Amino acid sequence: MIRRASIPGRINIIGEHTDYAGGCSLAFASQHRLLLEAEFLDSGFYGDETVVALWKEGGGPPVRLEIESSIPIGKGMSSSAALCLSIVLCIHGDIIDKQAACLEAQRLEQTVLGTPCGLLDQMTMMHSSKDYCTLINFSNFETKSIPIPESWMFKIVDSGIHRTLRDTDYRHLESGEVQSNHVRNENARVEKAISCSSEKLGVLMNESHDSLVMLGVSTPEVDAQVQSLQNQEGILGARMMGGGFGGMILVLVEGDHVLPEHPLVVPSSPGFVEELI
Repeated sequence: MIRRASIPGRINIIGEHTDYAGGCSLAFASQHRLLLEAEFLDSGFYGDETVVALWKEGGGPPVRLEIESSIPIGKGMSSSAALCLSIVLCIHGDIIDKQAACLEAQRLEQTVLGTPCGLLDQMTMMHSSKDYCTLINFSNFETKSIPIPESWMFKIVDSGIHRTLRDTDYRHLESGEVQSNHVRNENARVEKAISCSSEKLGVLMNESHDSLVMLGVSTPEVDAQVQSLQNQEGILGARMMGGGFGGMILVLVEGDHVLPEHPLVVPSSPGFVEELI
């Protein structure tokens, strides 16, 4: 038997560092995808060492594993969460519940990769719909699909700074006043963002970045790039995206003519698995 899982990348519009604090986020699955093909065998495990370790931790049988991915690694688009979800779906097939797959992928990422992740990445990847963004409430794990206005046009700019979250304890502020203020204000920004104009969304994104700077998850180099982008004509807002300390910068543009060297990121279909043989 051969199973193939296809998992999208994750674009978080607003609502960063809120998932592990019971907050909310507004995100969507990008057109970037990771493909994992699993050929079930009678004996032996073949593939990349880390991928095999994840497979074994998930309780998978003997297998040959091959990966293709257009999701940038270490750039805030959740390549590790996509990998873990692909493992879970290939082990269990399409009978596993979406939320159960998210929770198991989170467990694998925390156990094997050592990343202290919440559920933003996994839930976005599994609950998103094409042409929609997903509102996620992490206090009860409810999701709601919301059409993305035509005026919301996003691009991503690589800061050029690679980061490894497993080596970074970004939850040290979890019980502090700064973190509490960030989550409260970020939740309010998510609420305001729903169906707002692109101009207003740009303001909210800029505010979100400032809050993440106060939270301590950005860097001076990233901040300088964000500020430069925010000041460019045709750019409505920009902020760091993902766990922090580098990676991609999310940019809201007036039209595709802005930053012409970067393609638009668009909402894609959720993760899925299929049996080839």
